[in-house]
Amino acid sequence: MNKFIALSLALVLSAGLLTGCGGSTAPGSSGGDGGVTPPSSPASPAGSDTLNLYTWQGMFPQEVLDGFTAETGIKLNYANFDTDENMLARLEAAKGGDYDVVIADDYIIQVVIERGLAQKLDKAKLTGWGNINPVFQGQFYDPADEYTVPYGSGVQTIVYNPAAVEKEITGYADLWDESLRDNVAVIGNYRVINGMALKVMGESYNTEDTAVIQAAGQKLLELAPNIRLIKNDNLQDDLLSGEVGAAVMYTSQVTLAMLQNPELKVVYPTEGVGFGIMGTFIPSNAPHPDAAHAFIDYLLRPEVAAKCFEYMGYYCTNKAADGLINEAYRAFLTLPEGITGGEMVQTVSAAAEEAHNRVWTEFKSACGAA
Repeated sequence: MNKFIALSLALVLSAGLLTGCGGSTAPGSSGGDGGVTPPSSPASPAGSDTLNLYTWQGMFPQEVLDGFTAETGIKLNYANFDTDENMLARLEAAKGGDYDVVIADDYIIQVVIERGLAQKLDKAKLTGWGNINPVFQGQFYDPADEYTVPYGSGVQTIVYNPAAVEKEITGYADLWDESLRDNVAVIGNYRVINGMALKVMGESYNTEDTAVIQAAGQKLLELAPNIRLIKNDNLQDDLLSGEVGAAVMYTSQVTLAMLQNPELKVVYPTEGVGFGIMGTFIPSNAPHPDAAHAFIDYLLRPEVAAKCFEYMGYYCTNKAADGLINEAYRAFLTLPEGITGGEMVQTVSAAAEEAHNRVWTEFKSACGAA
């Protein structure tokens, strides 16, 4: 049984902004040092038969790691970090060295690139480049796709029970329908939920116009009578139990809900889909860049990618792997054809951030939430 199914049955997948990275101890990894473990003897020159991988725990099935070593003879040193910020600090201290391949979240990768801590990819060495789903490319942190390869995504979606909801839901705007009074749950992430109202208004998640953000706040106040719950943890349980008929949830929660009740409906909002993406990059002074390219190209193989996404439970970013994912959960690990309009939540100015916090506080108060 792979990690994803095991965790699903136990209802213990963790959630984050849109991707929510983390997990149990990864095969071949070591612990300690506050969740940050250096590779073996980073100060000593290592041979070309070594690759230092740096990411969260639990990102790969053991068979994928073993398969790479068996095929190439390259030994993997799998080091873990607990937060993106700790990764950045460690990479800065190493001046872009020590590690060969890093997988981290989109927002921190933007900082990594801006600070010169990532090197441009040699795409001639990445024979599987064409397998990447273009929906996940050209994003704010790497608009020309020079430095990164996507490795899993969280997608902002609505899930509802057609047996408990009178109206067919096709987008965020439908959540305002009077028939859903006291029957909707949302995650407690202010930028995601404020962004939902912005999308209904035809605006960007990342607008800097504080008047527009305030208008979105007024729109959210109109939604308040329909909101029964605002919570982050195990929101899928409330949908499954019938406490609510519809919910805006994290990707991992959507997956758990769908595994237990395939009759639920997943909605990719007509206003546009929100993404969070994990990206793979090679640090600027990676000691083994050739081995790094070999590993990334290995991960781009459809059969290898399918194993990874089944294991992690995040959206597949490898288009060529979509059809190889187990049919039992392919529908909610792969994007349907024709999904467009994707946008990612980014950092905004202090004034915009203050406006977001203000409207979120007002919205929670109107919903009776603390």
